[in-house]
Amino acid sequence: MVGGGVGGMVAALLLARDGHDVRIYERLPRLGGKLAEHRRDGFTFSIGPSLLTLPGLFLDLGVPLDLLELDELCRYRFADGSTLSTCRDPERTAEAVDRLAPGEGPNWRAFHRWAARCLDASTRTFFAGPPSGPVVEPPFRSAGQRSGDRPGGPAGGRPSGPLPRPRLGDLLAVAPGRTLHALAARFFRDARLRQYVDRYATYAGSNPYRAPAALGCVPAIEHGDGGWYVRGGLPRLADALAASLDKAGVEIRLETEITEVIADAERVGGVRTALGEAVRADIVIVNADAASLYGRLLPDRARLRRIARLGLSSSAFLMLAAVEGRTEGLPHHSIVFSADYRREFGDIFDRRRPPEDPTVYIGCPAVADATQAPAGAESWSMLVNVPAGDPGRWPTPPEAYAELVLDRLASRGHDLSGRLRFLDLLTPADLRDRYGAWGGAIYGGAYGGPLAPFRRPGNRGPRRGLYLVGGSAHPGGGLPLVAMGGRIVAALARRDFPRSTRRPEEARR
Repeated sequence: MVGGGVGGMVAALLLARDGHDVRIYERLPRLGGKLAEHRRDGFTFSIGPSLLTLPGLFLDLGVPLDLLELDELCRYRFADGSTLSTCRDPERTAEAVDRLAPGEGPNWRAFHRWAARCLDASTRTFFAGPPSGPVVEPPFRSAGQRSGDRPGGPAGGRPSGPLPRPRLGDLLAVAPGRTLHALAARFFRDARLRQYVDRYATYAGSNPYRAPAALGCVPAIEHGDGGWYVRGGLPRLADALAASLDKAGVEIRLETEITEVIADAERVGGVRTALGEAVRADIVIVNADAASLYGRLLPDRARLRRIARLGLSSSAFLMLAAVEGRTEGLPHHSIVFSADYRREFGDIFDRRRPPEDPTVYIGCPAVADATQAPAGAESWSMLVNVPAGDPGRWPTPPEAYAELVLDRLASRGHDLSGRLRFLDLLTPADLRDRYGAWGGAIYGGAYGGPLAPFRRPGNRGPRRGLYLVGGSAHPGGGLPLVAMGGRIVAALARRDFPRSTRRPEEARR
C-alpha cells in the first residue's frame, strides 16, 4: 500500500482479514490522510472533515467509535443576513426552508425525494464499483428507508442481502448531463436555496456550474443517516482504524516514501523506497493522487494527459483561530456564504486566485466537545476554498488575505475583534507538505462537466495487480466515499488474487 489515507487503510484492513500479507508505506509520521489535526496551547483544530456521515460504514468494519449525533447539521448564513438551519429530520428542515422563503418548503421536499432516488440508484451503480468489477455491498441503504436507524443498524450497517444489479432507470435517476446548479434551478426559485444546493459541489472540490447533478444526493445521506461527530475530533477515526490494522497484522512503515512502482508491461512487481530498497509485491495499491502515480511512480504520459484535461480541483486555505469566550448560539458547523457564488467559483477555477468575496466554512467542535479548547474558549477552523497550487502566486499574501476573510465575517455577524488569542494559517502548500491533505487533487469533479464521475480514474490500474484508491479515483471525494473506494479495491483484489491459504485468524494474531 502506497499511502495511508482512509481509503487505503480500509482496503488494507479488509485484505489483511482475508489472509493477505499487507504492508503500508506512508511518507508522513502518521496515518489518516486528511484526518489530521493541529494543536497549540491547549487548542485542537481538525485539518480535514468536521462532520462524519455514514458512520455505519466504519462500524460495520468493527472499528470502535465514540459518536455524538448533531441535531443541527449546519447553519447557513446568507449575504443578506438571513439564515437557514438544517437538521436530520427532513420535515423540520422543510419547515425551516419555508420560513426562509415562503412557498419553497414543498419544493425542498420534492428535492429531498429526488435526492433519495438518486442515492438509491447510486448504490447500485456509481458507489457499487466499476462496471467491469464485482458489485460490492454499499455502506448504506436508500436514505428514504428506515431514516430513524442509527449507525450499525440496517440503514448504517451491512445490508442483509446481496446488492441488486443496476436497473434500467438508474442512469436517468442521477440526472445525467445536468449540472448541480441546473438541478438547483429546477427545484428552487429562491437564489439562496440554489446556493445551498450548489455548495454540495465542494464535497468533491468542484464547481457547481460544471459539476454533475448526482452530487445532489448528499442531502439524502445527511438527512437519512445523520451528521455525526467523533468525540475527541475526527482524527480519532484514523486512530481507531490504525488500531484495527495493528490487530489484523498489517505492517506499518511511517516516514517512508515510495519513489517507484516496479512493473513490466503486464503486471506490477512491487515498489521502491526513497532509500533504494526494492520490495516485491503481487498487489500494489496506490492511495495517492492519480496524477502522482502516472507522473512520478509509474510514468505514463498518455494517461497523465487525459487526467490533466479533467482539471485541478479546488484546495483550501485554513484559518485556525483560538477564540476567547464562548459565542452564544454558535453551532458545531456553519457556512457563511458569499454574495456572488458564480463570481466566487470563477475566481477559483477560471482566474486561479482566492475569491474576493469568499464563502467561509466554520467548524467549532468545542460546542459539543470540551476537550478541543481550554475552558471558556473556542477553537474555530475556518476554511475557504481557493485554487490548488503555490500561494506565492496569489495577488494578496496569505496574511493579508486572512484579514480580508475576517473583515467579511465581521460584516456578516461573526466579529472576532478583540477575541483572538492566536490565528494560525495553513495554505494549500502547507496542507499538502505538512499534512498530506487538501493539496488539490487532479480529477474530474472540477472541470469534467456533468458526466465527470464517469471520466475519473478507475480503481483498477493498467497493470495486473495495480489499484488506485483515494480522492482522485472512483468513487472520489468525501470521507465515506473514499472509504467506500477502499471496499471496492479490496473486492477487486480478492477476485483477482484469491486470499492466501493462511487462515484469517492467523493474519490477525
